[in-house]
Amino acid sequence: MKVYKTTEGIIIHHENSFYLSATNNWDTFINRDNLYNEILGEIQSLKPGNDLPSVIEKATEAPIKSQEIWAAGVTYLRSMKARMEESKVAGGDTFYDKVYDAERPEIFFKATAQRTVGNHDKVRIRKDSTWDVPEPELTLFITSSGKIVGYTIGNDMSSRSIEGENPLYLPQAKMYDGCAALGPCIYVPEKPVSPDTSISISITRNDVMMFSDSILISQMKRTHTELVSFLFREMSFEYGVFLMTGTGIVPPNSFTLQRGDIITISLDNIGTLTNTVA
Repeated sequence: MKVYKTTEGIIIHHENSFYLSATNNWDTFINRDNLYNEILGEIQSLKPGNDLPSVIEKATEAPIKSQEIWAAGVTYLRSMKARMEESKVAGGDTFYDKVYDAERPEIFFKATAQRTVGNHDKVRIRKDSTWDVPEPELTLFITSSGKIVGYTIGNDMSSRSIEGENPLYLPQAKMYDGCAALGPCIYVPEKPVSPDTSISISITRNDVMMFSDSILISQMKRTHTELVSFLFREMSFEYGVFLMTGTGIVPPNSFTLQRGDIITISLDNIGTLTNTVA
């Protein structure tokens, strides 16, 4: 089951049929602990709409309204090694292997809805950065009570030159206008996603493939519930929250994004999130 936030309302896609929800409030709609079963119950009284796929194609927005986006770092071995490489000159490289092995994960604030874009929208690279990469991540949607009820694709745009200069510059490397993308939908399964779920990315420049790779989410060191448990320590989220779970795909050090690049991230069962760099 997939749920789309569009300018025409909330659209539900289930078993090859599309339905327009009777609920218009996105925050209320997704922030339910029994989301799958409640949506399943709602569509019993709805009629499929043949025109709704075209609405999804033309009018889909980022699946976020009053929620915040948080992110977990260094959850894959490749990410840990990349962070150590970029911070070696500044002397901050040992922080990353320590957090990879530590009991407490790295969790940081990423973006508000105002700094987040959706499918086919433009993400940004900072003007004061010289080394920028996308980070494709399975992103959890968690209700205000701390229950994982949905999944989406996240692009955690990162300025590696700024973070590499000093690990304390992480907020500037991660948080700015257009720093995150979510979409194209929220996948609401009956059961948690499989560890064999694959996430892949490709980056093209002037129709030339510059980079591509894929990884299974089973390569994550930490579990989703573990990350959620730390996120909810001493914090509450009235409308629920999104949590990017980290990346295991890192382009080579010789690569940096340029304006006009097209980033395509695909994730099993969810779909594809495509963004152009501005």
